[in-house]
Amino acid sequence: PTSHPSVQWKEAVYDKAKNLRVRMYKPAVAPAGKLPVLVHFHGGGFCLGSCTWANVHAFCLRLAAEAGAVVLSAGYRLAPEHRLPAAVDDGAGFLRWLREQSANPAAADAWLAEAADFGRVFVTGDSAGGTIAHHLAARAGLAAAATKRGEPAGHNDVDPVTVRGYVLLMPFFGGVRRTRSEAECPAEVLLNLDLFDRFWRLSLPAGATRDHPAANPFGPDSPGLAAADLRPVLVVAGGLDMMRDRAVDYAERLAAMGKPVELAELDGEPHGFYTLDPGSEATGELIGLVRQFVRSCCAAAPKG
Repeated sequence: PTSHPSVQWKEAVYDKAKNLRVRMYKPAVAPAGKLPVLVHFHGGGFCLGSCTWANVHAFCLRLAAEAGAVVLSAGYRLAPEHRLPAAVDDGAGFLRWLREQSANPAAADAWLAEAADFGRVFVTGDSAGGTIAHHLAARAGLAAAATKRGEPAGHNDVDPVTVRGYVLLMPFFGGVRRTRSEAECPAEVLLNLDLFDRFWRLSLPAGATRDHPAANPFGPDSPGLAAADLRPVLVVAGGLDMMRDRAVDYAERLAAMGKPVELAELDGEPHGFYTLDPGSEATGELIGLVRQFVRSCCAAAPKG
């Protein structure tokens, strides 16, 4: 669907120089008070996709309606014209734009400022968008830890609004060593190993392997996350997803470090089922998980 009876939406350009767009969604009848904000990055292996694609749009309409949130579906530059880390840098750039919106109400988009609680922001992403969410969480967590130690944060602009948590929907991670779910993936499925390998070849820096930090969060050159001051993370894995093992391993490693992480595994669901069939019962279940995660993070976190 291009519309939803209880959701309003509009489109804006958040980075004129790069012509990057954002689609903004909000419930038409907002409850008392402002709503949490879900920043959403679409999937597509860093090579495809857009916040304007019909299936992404349909998912965001339903997400805004059923999660009771303002959804900001942000575009980013794509490979191979713009190889990684361009997409992650654009994600950080969108959070800077959001900070400008919150810091200067007079110049802000009135439609957004009216509904959005900038003190309750969550970064969500589907597949490659989930990878962007991971990198933004890691940058912010490492910067926060450095600040606590009294060191220069380096990426002091990557957590510009109050991000309460991160939602990684079937994140697109890679690695040179195959996981079991990768090795057992049937070649005839639409999203198969050959396609994902091709996405990595096109999106990683020229000559890089799938152990590059942009692909493998635990590769030999990836930043260690043990010291990072991470906000809560919800990781969603699908039982039929080729990358299921990587998502589960990611959540288990964070948990072993004592990080606030939740893993939700939806048995019998393939990669990106919520955009393949945004109206499905399983997509409703997924949105319920996101809504509960948002509520629990907001209840647990101090104001400000």
